Amino acid sequence: MTLDKVKYGQRFKIIHIPNESIKMQTIRFGISEGESLLCDEVIPAGPIIIRKNRQQLAIGRHLAAKIKVELD
Repeated sequence: MTLDKVKYGQRFKIIHIPNESIKMQTIRFGISEGESLLCDEVIPAGPIIIRKNRQQLAIGRHLAAKIKVELD
């Protein structure tokens, strides 16, 4: 499944980020493959809000659609 399909309150692990450009974007957010995160909010037709420790990150829906995750 991809990150844009995750629902509010679900914990997930990032299993694959497809290419170097997208990996660089996610590294700027401080996330990488293998990390376990929490979906804090899903804004309809907007970004996915994820939580890493105490930090909230807004991931654009188009970027989220390219990141593969599995539910914890």
